[in-house]
Amino acid sequence: MKIVRFLDSAGQEKFGALQADNTALEISGDIFGEYRVGGKSLPIAKLLTPVAPTGIICIGLNYRRHAAETQAQIPEFPVVFMKTIAAAQNPGDPIVLPRHLRSDRVDYECELAVVIGKKCKNVSRDKALECVLGYTCANDVSARDWQSQWGGSQWCRGKTFDTFAPLGPCLVTPDEIPNPNALAIKLDIDGEIMQEANTNDMIFDVPRLVEFLSGSTTLLPGTVILTGTPNGVGVARKPPRFLQPGEVVTVTIEKIGALANPVVEESP
Repeated sequence: MKIVRFLDSAGQEKFGALQADNTALEISGDIFGEYRVGGKSLPIAKLLTPVAPTGIICIGLNYRRHAAETQAQIPEFPVVFMKTIAAAQNPGDPIVLPRHLRSDRVDYECELAVVIGKKCKNVSRDKALECVLGYTCANDVSARDWQSQWGGSQWCRGKTFDTFAPLGPCLVTPDEIPNPNALAIKLDIDGEIMQEANTNDMIFDVPRLVEFLSGSTTLLPGTVILTGTPNGVGVARKPPRFLQPGEVVTVTIEKIGALANPVVEESP
């Protein structure tokens, strides 16, 4: 099932099961617990992030070819950093280039996002996918100057500006994606493909990530895990290629769909 969070024609926030005609069958109950898909079809006035994240945990250097293009060593353990939940952005809404804390090196990163569906801790690898509510597309937008030069030797400042975590367009339940590490993934800017890979290139697969991140640590329902980006990022290109106002960035993942966001400058 493809689950969407959206505003209906009356501006009410709803969850629904996405239909082929771009309407949604209303979902009642708790999306993280007991819920029911009804027979009432609702128009989708505006898509929202598939869930309102309770946390956003990100993994760096998790594709072999991406590690190679950045001349980084393969990590022994997953490389973890965070984004604040305020960085989440809806499908179709803009990625805003920072101008107050200015960055002229804002990069794109297509990623598979995993949404945790139930409270969990110390989950074993073989039970890890039982904790997953579903999968969606993500763009780990990154201000490379703040990440590498001005961030005090950590990545969070350059990764967590407002709008730097677009998510969507829907949440696909695990019954439709039994193996999250066998999905084609790509990113284009105005139709020009910048990244094109498969999630089978991950160094640490999804079960391993859930196992590791839940180690001695409680993952709450609604936690979003960004699982890393493949090769083709702008900072590694020659010359480097960064986002510009007026462009549209689209992340596409097999079995999930396309997440598109325009690029604008922050207002003064």
